[in-house]
Amino acid sequence: MPNPPITNYRFVLENTLRSVSASGKTPSLLLHACCAPCSSYVLEYLSSYFNITLFFYNPNIIPQHEYELRLSELQRLVSSMPLQNKVSFLHADYNQNDFLSIADGLENCPERGLRCRKCIALRLSKTADAAASLGSDFFTTTLTISPHKDSAFINSCGGQLSQNVGIPYLFSDFKKNNGYKRSIQLSAFYNLYRQNFCGCPFSLQKSCNSDSIPLQGDSSYE
Repeated sequence: MPNPPITNYRFVLENTLRSVSASGKTPSLLLHACCAPCSSYVLEYLSSYFNITLFFYNPNIIPQHEYELRLSELQRLVSSMPLQNKVSFLHADYNQNDFLSIADGLENCPERGLRCRKCIALRLSKTADAAASLGSDFFTTTLTISPHKDSAFINSCGGQLSQNVGIPYLFSDFKKNNGYKRSIQLSAFYNLYRQNFCGCPFSLQKSCNSDSIPLQGDSSYE
């Protein structure tokens, strides 16, 4: 039996954006943000189509000072970028137990394994619920900009949650068409802190073979 065709989520996104432009309206978008570097290109790309609310919910980021650093960098980025439409900011309360409870027993899973999928599903579920509470027209996440994340899973999860809350999920593959490369350029331009781990202590220990948490890095795994 042949494999099903692979969805080109960049093509799906471009079709949606054409429809948004043709409507003559500026819909609202709740955009889950994992960090400033990943958000930079996504904001640049989408801000001409939507009024965006950035939603910072990342209980996987440990310890708290790392979480606060990434949060402050995202806020600094939003205040610095010349964005066409309104961008506001919303962040959930920081609760490490949200992540630790779903990671229990999965500490040794590999990157992109079950622990990562449950973490992504947790963050997207919270985003979908927040979009429903706000009455947003769309919701999505910056996570698909990373070459280290499974965009097919992220989009599948977002699509399922969209059916649950009745709000369209904005399908994407932001890393395509040099999106990831552009995020690196913007990170350098705005002198953004670029972490070299997703925030999760388990993946950090595997990727760095260390119990310490670095404060600087060359790439974003988010």
